[in-house]
Amino acid sequence: MPGGESSWGIVGWLLLIAAGLLHFLEDPSSEPEQLSMNKNIIALREGYRKLNRSCFILGASGETGKELLKEVIKSQLFHKITLIGRRKITFEDEAYKDLVQEVVDFEKLDDFSAAFQGHDVGFCCLGTTKAKAGEAGFIRVDHDYVLKSAQLAKAGGCRHFNLESSKGADKSSSYLYLRVKGQVEAEVQELDFERYSVFRPAVLLCDRQESRPTEWIARKMLVPISYLFPSALSVPVTTLVRAMVNNMVMQNDKRVELLDNKAIHELGKLGESKNEHA
Repeated sequence: MPGGESSWGIVGWLLLIAAGLLHFLEDPSSEPEQLSMNKNIIALREGYRKLNRSCFILGASGETGKELLKEVIKSQLFHKITLIGRRKITFEDEAYKDLVQEVVDFEKLDDFSAAFQGHDVGFCCLGTTKAKAGEAGFIRVDHDYVLKSAQLAKAGGCRHFNLESSKGADKSSSYLYLRVKGQVEAEVQELDFERYSVFRPAVLLCDRQESRPTEWIARKMLVPISYLFPSALSVPVTTLVRAMVNNMVMQNDKRVELLDNKAIHELGKLGESKNEHA
């Protein structure tokens, strides 16, 4: 429809202008500095590997979780990797043969507390949408399941909890999605992990298997913008998971970290192969 195309065209131009302004305000790292940081992240990963730590991943069947698992396995940073989910995932690649999989009922998580015991690091990539699960279902997954998992992880000895949230998360937001994300961020923080890292990515660029029409439209519109202004309004899921792992090996004094889309891009660049976006 001509009217619809015109409307999307206007929105596209507005997004382009906004991205341009955001890009103008950015302070990109110089190439020598980037090379130095790349060398540093390699050394940090090697050092972390010697700590002989273990981790669990929640949501490994989702788009972020799948990519995170690939990155964690490729990095060989953990002596033990456990997937916690509602069903067992089948892998054909030999690289996945040593994975431990714990099948749980998220409606009765207290009965599966043993699955959360003995992990040094936890990654939570759980999430759904109101369109798929309804309002009550969305709140149950993105708030209740996440919070209960974090509680069990803390009780089980987890020291560093990593949470995938969303750009704009705010517990006082009038928008349900952002309000729930903000609420669970705050409530997990109250559990007082030794280290708590929250990642707030913008629109994730990925080939999502699950049907999410609104996200699909947004991704298509953001393709040219993300090419010109990479860190303005979107982030590739591969960049997000690399940022999560790189941030983990960077020891610091902050007990709570809120990493926005720009920080995710900066961290995700470190150790990136030049041919990944070819």
